[in-house]
Amino acid sequence: MSTPFIAKLRRSDLKRCAELEQVLFPGDDPWSLESFAAELDRGHHYLGAYDEAEQLIGYAGLSLAGRPPEVDAEVHTIGVDPAHQGRGVGRALLLRLLARADEHRATTFLEVRTDNDPAIELYRKNGFEIVGLRKRYYQPSGADAHTMRRPAADPTAEGGGAS
Repeated sequence: MSTPFIAKLRRSDLKRCAELEQVLFPGDDPWSLESFAAELDRGHHYLGAYDEAEQLIGYAGLSLAGRPPEVDAEVHTIGVDPAHQGRGVGRALLLRLLARADEHRATTFLEVRTDNDPAIELYRKNGFEIVGLRKRYYQPSGADAHTMRRPAADPTAEGGGAS
């Protein structure tokens, strides 16, 4: 498979997002089409990953809060079709979300299941560290979540930060 094409998430793909949620998060509270639509309506930054046939194979969302110099970003979701996992789709989506956070020099937060080792490793490799634990965060399964944080990009660092 070639590198996925990443673009702004299309409203026409929200049904597919909700279908993937059912597959990816069956033991918890998967997002509905309406949940995704509400995120777009709020103006949050949502991206889709598309294959060669322009079919949605992954999605990701980020919110920004605050005003410079105190801006925080939160990764709301990253989901990748199981048939395309392990091929860099999630990483490509994450990097695009982090680029957006870096434009705003935002510290970025996220929650991840404590048993999701591949995701935790991906986040660590991209500058996140575990800063907290949320007991029974995911419902109805009751799974725990790590809170992870990535510091804001240093605009004075070589090649880093927003210009």
